[in-house]
Amino acid sequence: MIKIAFLGAGSTVFARNVLGDCMSSETLRGCEISLYDIDAQRLKESYKILSAVNNAKGNHSKIEWFAGLDNLEKALEGSAFVVNAVQVGGYDPATIADFEIPKKYGLRQTIGDTLGIGGIMRALRTIPVMQKFAHAIEKVCPDAWFLNYTNPMSILTGFLQRYTGVKTIGLCHSVQVCSEHLLEFLDMKDKLEGRKELIAGINHMGWLLEIRDRHGIDLYPEIKRRAREKNASSKHHDMVRYDYIDKLGYYCTESSEHNAEYNPFYIKSKYPQLINDFNIPLDEYPRRCIEQINGWKNEYENLCKSDILTHNRTREYASYIMESVVTGRPFKIGGNVINKGCIENLPAEACVEVPCLVDGSGIRGCYAGRLPVQLAAMNMTHINVHLITIEAALTKKREHIYHAAMLDPHTSCELSIDDIRKMTDELIDAHREWLPEYT
Repeated sequence: MIKIAFLGAGSTVFARNVLGDCMSSETLRGCEISLYDIDAQRLKESYKILSAVNNAKGNHSKIEWFAGLDNLEKALEGSAFVVNAVQVGGYDPATIADFEIPKKYGLRQTIGDTLGIGGIMRALRTIPVMQKFAHAIEKVCPDAWFLNYTNPMSILTGFLQRYTGVKTIGLCHSVQVCSEHLLEFLDMKDKLEGRKELIAGINHMGWLLEIRDRHGIDLYPEIKRRAREKNASSKHHDMVRYDYIDKLGYYCTESSEHNAEYNPFYIKSKYPQLINDFNIPLDEYPRRCIEQINGWKNEYENLCKSDILTHNRTREYASYIMESVVTGRPFKIGGNVINKGCIENLPAEACVEVPCLVDGSGIRGCYAGRLPVQLAAMNMTHINVHLITIEAALTKKREHIYHAAMLDPHTSCELSIDDIRKMTDELIDAHREWLPEYT
């Protein structure tokens, strides 16, 4: 029997999607599922929902749940696959501090989970937890594949791949829907079927390098024309990425609200009109957190109305990866791996997002060649922060947290070095529960 452990299973909806997918697979039918979280109440809720999904699928799977650090090894023991979706610190107090303290210094953010000071602090409080996971995996299920969905993806996945013995792949939702959403919003749905594409770069800034229709015709000239017209004619949700197409020549994988804070171009106190011009939702992530917290009770009550809960398989990569590793049937994904030459003009030690081949021998990143120089340069502004944040986590040196924040493109555009250091000190104090070693 194949065992699948899910860390952070209190994230009920996401756990339902990934594990519901596994229960929908003939290959994984009858799998043993181990749910783990530090929040016992949310864990019980997830157990109830997933039991209802299991009932709808014929009740073939065995589901158990384990709460608290003392039960981590029990939850992991014998697992073939470990899915990670933890959020260390939660909304209150960690995310609130990530947004409210920088705001005092005039630094505004939209999501704050990948780059910027918010992404740096999230990484630093999450890496020690990931280290505990890695040590437990190495002890009780050393052959397991670790499927990481937690942000900041590049920093966390890169840390695990470089400094632990755990077989790790980083997975994001944005790759498999990138070109589909682009073509749909530009009224080019007729080009969806049979299209061919290449995406490579880094997580949340992977570049749609090529896109052709079923006949091999390059779609970019028409995409560029329509994107430029769309931005000129109306406000919409994807204006930043359409401006990327116009100014950099290429579209990227993650949303405009994310990318608005990944560079020095759009959120600028000196040019406040840009916020409106590019329809940028400041403080978007806290707003989503509040909505989810307030809406969860009703959502949970609706999900619990029956002991049987239907589930249609989603497009999340996790269950398809598991199928491919178990059966040996090849499957292609967009995954996050240590570069080692996959992208020629990015550092070997960077965590990059490239096409990956999955089969019975595991998961391997594929060669993607050289990025256009402007795209590699954009990626490097992120990679600099990734590598220095990892160095801070390894050395426990506060100076490296300063360095990471100083080299973040949005932070350095808005604040002086002195203010960056003061802000960082205040954030470290606010995160003392998770960062006790940074003196």
